[in-house]
Amino acid sequence: MSTTQGTKDKNTLTKLRIRIRAYDHKVIDSSVKQIVETARRYGGEVVGPIPLPNEIRKYTVNRSTFVHKTAREQFEMRVHKRVVDIMNPTPKIIDALTNLNLPAGVDIEIKM
Repeated sequence: MSTTQGTKDKNTLTKLRIRIRAYDHKVIDSSVKQIVETARRYGGEVVGPIPLPNEIRKYTVNRSTFVHKTAREQFEMRVHKRVVDIMNPTPKIIDALTNLNLPAGVDIEIKM
């Protein structure tokens, strides 16, 4: 019987999870590429980018103001999402990611 079952591993993995959201898929792909290149340049192990399902919001409005109830227009907003995990990030990687200049319209959430 092994007694190592009750002890925990001292080399626990820390993971930096980055969630990226944008309306344009070209902008989000270039931003993810920039983040991955920055993390790998400083020796980080990168998992991803993992594409998440698009969030689609649909809005239906009347074309006319008063009489023509059956005339309607539909609009939709698509939010594209990606997840990037960085295993065992060093302070150098975190500093480089905070100083990264990303295009407008890209929302980033970073969790440890």
